[in-house]
Amino acid sequence: MARSINRVTLVGNLTRDPELKQLPSGTAVCSLRLAVNDSVKDRDSGEWRDQPNYFDIDVFGSSAENCSKYLSKGRQVAVDGRLRWREWTDKEGGKRQTVSVAADTVQFIGPRDGGQSSGGSSYDSSRSGAPISGNANRSGPAQEDYIEDDDIPF
Repeated sequence: MARSINRVTLVGNLTRDPELKQLPSGTAVCSLRLAVNDSVKDRDSGEWRDQPNYFDIDVFGSSAENCSKYLSKGRQVAVDGRLRWREWTDKEGGKRQTVSVAADTVQFIGPRDGGQSSGGSSYDSSRSGAPISGNANRSGPAQEDYIEDDDIPF
């Protein structure tokens, strides 16, 4: 049987400031919300317009701390990771489910605080948040990045 592929790469802008939390295990997790535009042709006018798509991104470990420290609403980032589906029962007893992106790398693209960008910096979740350059290849996330759904408090 062929091996499955679960890979996603997104480039967009943050729609809100990062939210940093701690898992019961002590691992930091940073939640990001990313807007990525598609160009769609309007049927009536024939003009092209942007259609936003919104994605929830989870960043773990020291990369989460770096994202929380250096990112803010409006900042452009590139995210490479994998899709993760979760299901849970809400407080009213209803079944809920969501798909989010578990980030392996987050590259800071846009300028910080409206200044001129001198290039981006990137943080690799498997390398304790150490800056990496360019298109670093990875064999997979570090063992500590595998978080069970039961560990996630939200």
